[in-house]
Amino acid sequence: MSQADWLDKDFYKILGVSKTADSAEIKKAYRKLARELHPDTNPDPKAEERFKEVSEAYDIVGDPEKRKEYDEFRKLGASGRFGFPGGGSGGGQGGFSASDLGDMFGRAGSAAGGFSDVFSGLFNRGSGGGGGGGTRTRARRGQDIESEVNISFTEALDGVTLPLRLATEGACGTCHGTGARAGTTPRVCPTCEGTGQRAQNLGGFAFAEPCDECLGRGLVVDDPCPTCYGSGRAQSTRTVNARVPAGVKDGQRIKLKGKGGPGEAGGPDGDLYIVVHVDSHPVFARNGDNLEITVPVTFDEAALGANVKVPVLGGGVVTLKLPPGTANGRTFRVRGKGATRRDGTKGDMLVSVKVSVPEEAQLNDAARDALRAYREATNTHDPRANLMARAGGSR
Repeated sequence: MSQADWLDKDFYKILGVSKTADSAEIKKAYRKLARELHPDTNPDPKAEERFKEVSEAYDIVGDPEKRKEYDEFRKLGASGRFGFPGGGSGGGQGGFSASDLGDMFGRAGSAAGGFSDVFSGLFNRGSGGGGGGGTRTRARRGQDIESEVNISFTEALDGVTLPLRLATEGACGTCHGTGARAGTTPRVCPTCEGTGQRAQNLGGFAFAEPCDECLGRGLVVDDPCPTCYGSGRAQSTRTVNARVPAGVKDGQRIKLKGKGGPGEAGGPDGDLYIVVHVDSHPVFARNGDNLEITVPVTFDEAALGANVKVPVLGGGVVTLKLPPGTANGRTFRVRGKGATRRDGTKGDMLVSVKVSVPEEAQLNDAARDALRAYREATNTHDPRANLMARAGGSR
C-alpha cells in the first residue's frame, strides 16, 4: 500500500473512537477489536484484513508522537492549504502545485514548514533525519548491536563487568565520514539541493522519499575515499565495558542504551543488546531469587535429629538443625542466602534433605546386626498401612 492510500484512511473511524478520545479510550477500543478480529480466534479472511487495518490505525493514534503528527497533517490538508486526492483545495484541482512542493521540501520558514516536518516524520522515521531546507547532511541513528556472553553461576548472582570487543560500522577513519578523498570535499546534491529527499507525484498527491542520487545524504562525492568508496562509513572494532547486573537470569536480554553503533552527522548512537547465558553449578540451582541445594543425611541423623553443616555459595557454611523424625525430601529455608535482587536484598537458600542409604558393601557385620535388631524392634510399624487402605487393597 502506497503512502497516499495510507494517508487517506481515517484511523479514528477504523478504531471506532472520536478524534478527541484519550489514550485510555483508544487502547480499550483497540483491545476489544483485536480480540474480536485476531486470526487465532476468528478464521474469517475478512476479519484478518480488518485486524491488519485496526493494528495499523493503533500504531499511529496509539502513539502520542505519531498521533500528534498525524492530526497536524490532516488539519493542514483539511484547511485547503494542501490538496488531497479527489478532494480539498490548494495548488489546483490535481492536488499539489509546483510551488506547494517547493514550499514543502525546500523553503525554511514558509507556511509549509510545519507540514514538511510532519510529512517527513510520518514517512521517513527510519532514516533518522528531518525534511526542511538547508544543505546539512541528514542525521542518522547508529545501528543496534546484539552480542552474547557466557558467565558463571556466581557472576550471574553477584553481577560482573565484561569487556566486549565489538565490530561496528562507524565514520571512516580515512575521510572522517565525509566519503571524499583527502584534499577534496563533497558537494551539495544538485537533485535534492542538500535536503536528502525528493518529491514523487502519485497522480495528484506527492510524498517525500530519499534522493536517488545522494541516497539521502544530501551530498555527492565526486572523488570517493579509497577506503570507504564514498560511503563515509567503515567497519571498526572497539571494546565496550558492559555491566551485567546482579541477579541476571539465563537467557535474559540486557539493553545498554547508546553503546551500539555510532550515529552519523550528529545522530544518536545505537543501543547494545546483550543476551546472557549462565553456566550451571555442580551443587546449587536457581529458582527465581532463591537458591536450591540438596544435602545428603544419614538415616540416624534424620531419625534422631542432628546439626548438619550446609555450604553457602561464595564460601562459608551455615548449620542446619534437623529435628528428630525429619522426613526424606523435607525442605528447610535459610533466610538471606539466595540471589541478589534488584533492590540489593537477597533471596533465600532452600535446603532439601535426602536420606542416604548405604550400599551393601559399605555395611560391616556390626552394622548389619544393628539394622536387624532395629527391624525386630520396630516390626509393629508398617509405613505402608495407610497406602494399602487408601488403595482399597488388603495387607
